[in-house]
Amino acid sequence: MKYGEYTYIWQLNDWPNWQFNTSILADKIAEIHHARGYLLGHIDRLGFNLKQEAYLEIISDDVLKTSQIEGELLNQDAVRSSVAKHIGVDIGALPNRDRHIDGVVEMILDATQPNNDQLTKEKLLTWHEGLFPEQSLLNPIEIGAWRKDSKGPMQVISGPISKSKVHYQAPPAQIIDEEIGRFINWFNQESWLDPLIKAGIAHLWFVTIHPFDDGNGRIARAIGDMALAKAEKLNLRFYSLSAQIQKERETYYVQLEKTQKGSLHIDEWLDWFLSCLLRSIQASQATLQHVVGKAEFWQKNGGQALNPRQIKIINKLIDGFDGKLTSSKWAVINKCSTDTSLRDIQELILLGILKKTESGGRSTSYELIID
Repeated sequence: MKYGEYTYIWQLNDWPNWQFNTSILADKIAEIHHARGYLLGHIDRLGFNLKQEAYLEIISDDVLKTSQIEGELLNQDAVRSSVAKHIGVDIGALPNRDRHIDGVVEMILDATQPNNDQLTKEKLLTWHEGLFPEQSLLNPIEIGAWRKDSKGPMQVISGPISKSKVHYQAPPAQIIDEEIGRFINWFNQESWLDPLIKAGIAHLWFVTIHPFDDGNGRIARAIGDMALAKAEKLNLRFYSLSAQIQKERETYYVQLEKTQKGSLHIDEWLDWFLSCLLRSIQASQATLQHVVGKAEFWQKNGGQALNPRQIKIINKLIDGFDGKLTSSKWAVINKCSTDTSLRDIQELILLGILKKTESGGRSTSYELIID
């Protein structure tokens, strides 16, 4: 069925008859399986607590980055505490609950579990409701429902209004239910497709239908994660494809636009998707090293009588402190006086945990002593 004059792939007569050459992609798929096996080998050598910490770090990063791709910056501490609560990890005092962050966390955890649940319209609508627990007064949207296109066709646009560029126009609202039904039937069917290829197609297909007013990219990435989880059958996910896509955000959007304006021969899209997935698995090695390094640090220094303010700042330094640590920043973060922050810092210097940096400047800064 053809929908209007051809500009986008959903308007083609043979849509959605995806075409690709598995032999071209075979080497990349083999690399991914090898890298995943290597990663799981490292994971297996970790104790239970380190596995949980690594899982907490990976999922928290996934929640942060899948939102950053869409230009939304979430509070890192709130995300981490929400993930910790949902997976049963104790990280001490928790900030106030954020229903929006909880919704993103719940979607990602649901998508990455190796259960036998089918993808359904109800699941998609529930995920969407979780992403948007409250209606925006400035930009009202349909929540937990397909878009209505009441203000015209759904378009992905960039640039100022006077010089805006249309990157993509989605199928009309009246055919969304039909298109989603066809997509879900395909997704739930057992097939000969390699799960990695299926994940790449599922991501592209859903975001091309673009059934919601907002949140399509985040849900498309969750659907891709769901396809991978069904194949992996692992209780914990130790890599974040969204984190890697965020690093390659510009290329991601270029590839999407090129594919959605091209043909149904999608070898180039799948090659990029698989390459990005491979890089995400390889990048997770750094997360594991960070988790192990953090554990070793506290194993060495955990016997010291440290107060909660000191523990909080040390963890921030280990996790990657933004900028230089000064006594004034310490005071702001811990909501204490500058005198208190200086006493805290001097104690850590005497214990051999902190030292003054060698760099000059108007304010003295400090860094961890890492052996």
